[in-house]
Amino acid sequence: MNRIFLAAMFALTLSSIAQAQQVGDAAAGSTTVIVCGACHGASGNDVVVPGAAKLGGQNQSYLFKQLQDIKSGAREITLMAGQLNNLSDQDLADIAAHYASLEAPLGAAEESAVELGQVLYRAGNADLGVAACSACHSPTGGGNNGAGYPALGGQDPAYTESQLRAFRAGTRNNDLAAVMRDNVARLNDVEIQALASYVSGLRAE
Repeated sequence: MNRIFLAAMFALTLSSIAQAQQVGDAAAGSTTVIVCGACHGASGNDVVVPGAAKLGGQNQSYLFKQLQDIKSGAREITLMAGQLNNLSDQDLADIAAHYASLEAPLGAAEESAVELGQVLYRAGNADLGVAACSACHSPTGGGNNGAGYPALGGQDPAYTESQLRAFRAGTRNNDLAAVMRDNVARLNDVEIQALASYVSGLRAE
């Protein structure tokens, strides 16, 4: 748990510096993202291509870091390969600001996943050394913009599940201090599926 806390403080420091240096313009971003709509839809949440994330209402600092990581290759997404190469950090900040300004998506959890998903999300599993997801992503699934943690509520369960599996396998490794990789490493497929479904139904108050 101390590692989770230290990682959160580390992320907070880095994201605060990044935000101070790069302020996004949502209006400018609205024109830059036109091509993004081919996969993410005009609202950012009308996903056209299976496997694409819902971006509307996502935390700006998280989006900005992910865009930087995708551009640099630190996070590999085949469908986005090369698409950000000609964009500056300001362009990326504008895109992040635009999507952050949109309405967040709404989702629903499968009834069969609620019990297990809720326990893992809110309490974790002390026996396995798995921390509660809510510690970083907030009780309502809204994440933490200051620390750069993403909102999870309303996200497509299939997308969330794929990302959790990628962290577990180590094929996605752009999480600071390996927080996600360490926490998900001890979860089985049933637990990952339940979590992905449960968080989809979370809504900010």
